[in-house]
Amino acid sequence: MSDDFRNEFPPLIKKFANYKDVIQGCSKKTVTEYLFDLRTFCRFLVAMRDGISTKSEEFNKIDIKELDTDFFKSVTTSDVYDFLAFIGGERENNARARARKLSAIKQFYKFCTVKQMLFETNPAQNIETPKMGKSLPKHLSIDECVDLLGAVTENPKTRTRERDYCILTIFLNCGVRLSELVGINITDLDRELRSMRVVGKGSKERIVYLNDACRSALSAYIPVRMALPAKEKGEAALFLSGQGRRISVKTVQWMVKKYLGEAGLSYKNYSTHKLRHTAATLMYQSGDVDIRVLKDILGHEQLNTTQIYTHVSNEHMEEAMSRNPLSAIKAPDTNLKPKSYDDEPGNT
Repeated sequence: MSDDFRNEFPPLIKKFANYKDVIQGCSKKTVTEYLFDLRTFCRFLVAMRDGISTKSEEFNKIDIKELDTDFFKSVTTSDVYDFLAFIGGERENNARARARKLSAIKQFYKFCTVKQMLFETNPAQNIETPKMGKSLPKHLSIDECVDLLGAVTENPKTRTRERDYCILTIFLNCGVRLSELVGINITDLDRELRSMRVVGKGSKERIVYLNDACRSALSAYIPVRMALPAKEKGEAALFLSGQGRRISVKTVQWMVKKYLGEAGLSYKNYSTHKLRHTAATLMYQSGDVDIRVLKDILGHEQLNTTQIYTHVSNEHMEEAMSRNPLSAIKAPDTNLKPKSYDDEPGNT
């Protein structure tokens, strides 16, 4: 996040961003999302007070950097409700997007009231978060995982076969985030390839243990990696691009999409994050991993975040149905002529 971008904001919001960044250790992505959401909120408030149409080009050019403490102090709960109606109606934000923007407003005013003690009340404090429909995390089946890995090994034109295979193996076995994977350094691996250190959200480190599949993939890739000429002196990245620099997020996303297509899975719209879901789901459902252990493996702060993987699989539901003691009772022989309704006594 550049200083020029932060300079678009009023001093109070910049203080809030610095607090989230430096004190709470939030990721740059999280802080940037807060700023984008608060900019939209501020522009809406200015537009309402100055009679500017929210549908005009002028709306997106509203300068908010001169807004002072008195402006934010004057915001009411009704203003926040009006903003939620605006983004839900005119902007067509779904429940998840509305919840994220409301969270940004709540966090900002909590900072102003509790940390800075500038205001006595938080206008968004008692507003309920929009309810979001629960959806099961999409994931690959075991056969699809095998097909995806096979797409790498069966492609003779792939110059980065060892690297790509290793990346996919770590995704599918360790459940790391995309940002965590590209940030791995060679020095983060222990000598025996038993574990590796990853840096998760908020710069929080954790140890991820490696299974046989990961050790095999790393053993095949590391000699190739060490033979590559790093573009930048002292480049410590485990995964390098074709230009000898740390592989980028976009390159990994493109690579995963390419192999999904070659494996015949492009129609399912899977992504790198779906590979993380796959690892978690397979560990929980097929590996009988305790939910609390899975929480630590994935680097979740709260257990309820991990509980999305406790959904019952179709196989488990099918097995449960087969265990019903009535499941063995067969239907009557269909070769027998059925008695018609008119044959019943009393029916004429």
